[in-house]
Amino acid sequence: MSESAMPSAATATTEPDRRHILLMFVGLMTAMLLSALDQTIFATALPTVVGDLNGVDHMLWVTTAYILAATIMMPIYGKLGDLIGRKSLFMIAISLFIVGSVIGALAHGMTELIAGRAVQGLGGGGLMILSQAIIADVVPARERGRYMGIMGGVFALASVAGPLLGGWFTESIGWQWCMWINVPLGILALVSASLFLKLPKPEASTAKVDVAGMATLAIASAALVLATSWGGNTYAWGSWQILGLFGLTVVMGVAFVLIERRASEPVMPLSLFKERNFVLTTGAGLLTGIAMFGTLAYMPTYLQMVAGVSATKAGLLMIPMMGCMLITSVVSGRMVTKTGRYKHLPIIGAVFLGAALYLLSTMTWDHAVWITCVYLGLMGIGLGLTMQILVLVVQNTFPIRMVGTATASNNYFRQIGASLGAAVVGSVFTNRLIDLLGERLPAGAAGATGDMNSLTPEAVSQLPQQIHDVIVSSYNDALTPIYLWMVPLAIGSLILLTFVKEAPLATRIDRSAGASDASKVEASVEAVAH
Repeated sequence: MSESAMPSAATATTEPDRRHILLMFVGLMTAMLLSALDQTIFATALPTVVGDLNGVDHMLWVTTAYILAATIMMPIYGKLGDLIGRKSLFMIAISLFIVGSVIGALAHGMTELIAGRAVQGLGGGGLMILSQAIIADVVPARERGRYMGIMGGVFALASVAGPLLGGWFTESIGWQWCMWINVPLGILALVSASLFLKLPKPEASTAKVDVAGMATLAIASAALVLATSWGGNTYAWGSWQILGLFGLTVVMGVAFVLIERRASEPVMPLSLFKERNFVLTTGAGLLTGIAMFGTLAYMPTYLQMVAGVSATKAGLLMIPMMGCMLITSVVSGRMVTKTGRYKHLPIIGAVFLGAALYLLSTMTWDHAVWITCVYLGLMGIGLGLTMQILVLVVQNTFPIRMVGTATASNNYFRQIGASLGAAVVGSVFTNRLIDLLGERLPAGAAGATGDMNSLTPEAVSQLPQQIHDVIVSSYNDALTPIYLWMVPLAIGSLILLTFVKEAPLATRIDRSAGASDASKVEASVEAVAH
């Protein structure tokens, strides 16, 4: 039996009061902070980390390993949460995240670091999905707008704090603290979940877990990201390895569809794709995810290597983007709660996103840094108007018994976009950089630069001026054209969103049982909101 079909959360002996709901929400936000922080904290530390561990050619995997693992786990957490309850899964996800952080903090090479990031991702995929689904369990869609706005604000805050902390740790107590910081935060989230997360206890379920669907989806996801990560870099695009991975993606994708058609409790029900708004918002989220993470993953590295700023200052220079994202996310969430209207917000966001990508593509290596900050601020406005609103639209499309699965499926495709964005941009960027350096560096420069895999911003700043300018201009010319190539993604998102059908936001929690109790929860939520 799905959790949504069980008695509502209000069937506990005491209905939630203001203090309980606030404490629960704070715990969920702490968990989301953990997940969001680790998608950005290595952005400013990355040049130093890969230089210390002699692994520039494996740089993209520090980001991609986390995102890929989180992506694979999202539908699994979503479906299992609907089937067996969310609290225990939530605590397992936090524990996995802590274990991965310890592995990464103790790493002495790129292999150990990447392994730690992958284990983190296995937990991180649950933190984001389960937090969103738990909010949907107790908050009606009309009121959920402000909560989703705050969630978007937490993501934006983490995106500011991540690069800042990463830079500060790198320059002071060591980049390993990008991992160690997750231990106390994770313990805090565990304690909070244990004490304040009061959800209905699930009844015994006789449903068969869709193991085959989960396995084929995981293989297809991994093969796709590996193909886009290695293509044109580790292996040629036409090599048997890359073609084989693309072939494996197609075969596993077809197998997944066939399995889901016959599964009693499919991990990603094909009925989701019969809903117009789900298809449109999921497609728009995927395209936006590619653009967002393609930018976030490498912009701090660009600022350090091209603008010559420190890791900490590179983090500070990301504040315009994340500050604008935080403000617009919170404000747009409150607007949705107040008016019940939402369709125009992500459409406007897609326009801002496309404009920002085009402007970023015009940067040169001697460009004024403040102009780059303005461009990043425009991107932040676009993302703040888009990301959480799309989740809200999906949750409003389905009954509460399917919210976990629908939310996870939507986020899965967004994270596939994030994986592709980080992987493809990283692969193309690295490949272009190596080619440009090979073409532009004067003969005999290898002796002055040393091992290219060990280049750090500090090392580049100490090179002779001629060699320094070649490396800096190569970094710029390797990355900026990619932003122009991503403009069609924003245009595609805009087109999809124009066809979204704006439906009234639900003002009650539609449960299959315990409707009168659900109204008590709503009354408590309204007391907190107002």
